[in-house]
Amino acid sequence: MNSSHPKKPDLIIVDDHLIFRQGLKSLITLENIANVIGEASNGIEFLELLSHLKPDVVLMDIDMPHMNGMEATQKAMELFPDLKIIAFTMFGDEEYYYKMIDLGVKGFILKSSGIQELEKALGDVMMGESYFSNELLRKIINNFGRNASLKPVESHRLTSRELEVLQHICMGLSNDEVAEKLFISAKTVKSHRSNLLEKTNCKNTPALILFAVRNKLIEI
Repeated sequence: MNSSHPKKPDLIIVDDHLIFRQGLKSLITLENIANVIGEASNGIEFLELLSHLKPDVVLMDIDMPHMNGMEATQKAMELFPDLKIIAFTMFGDEEYYYKMIDLGVKGFILKSSGIQELEKALGDVMMGESYFSNELLRKIINNFGRNASLKPVESHRLTSRELEVLQHICMGLSNDEVAEKLFISAKTVKSHRSNLLEKTNCKNTPALILFAVRNKLIEI
């Protein structure tokens, strides 16, 4: 884990496939990147776990029986607004992404990702950042690229520096990492990020990333 945040997160895995959950738990335990304190096969079981467990992070499948990840996320965030949820998704769930972002999901990672990417996602989210799988962004960009009806928005409202910061944000860099790349202070990056959110009318960083992808403001 990130050395500046030594605490391993307490984690709940929510997915309807038992063998997947067991395999993921074993791998996480083996790599020592989190404490898996609970598992659930659907949203109902997950909400029951929340009545007596207090996870730092939740890995949330979207497509599940009985209660899907979107409904479970909505109910959980109403109860615990500070809960950090990462959508653990297959490509093809993108119709749900905007809704999940509106509900307060902190990140998106593909189930096909490797353990190192999962570790980075957990670390970033624990540090208060957002995380978006680069592989997922590439797939979304390709998908939007095939949609001829999509027109890029006017980007002239964004300064060249803001576009530069946006590019690095979409690559998954934290404020400190962007500052280091651009030789500016983290405080300045934070200011640029706030301006980007305001100018694009996005409520959080995941929404900003999807906005940038959808409107072809970045290249990955």
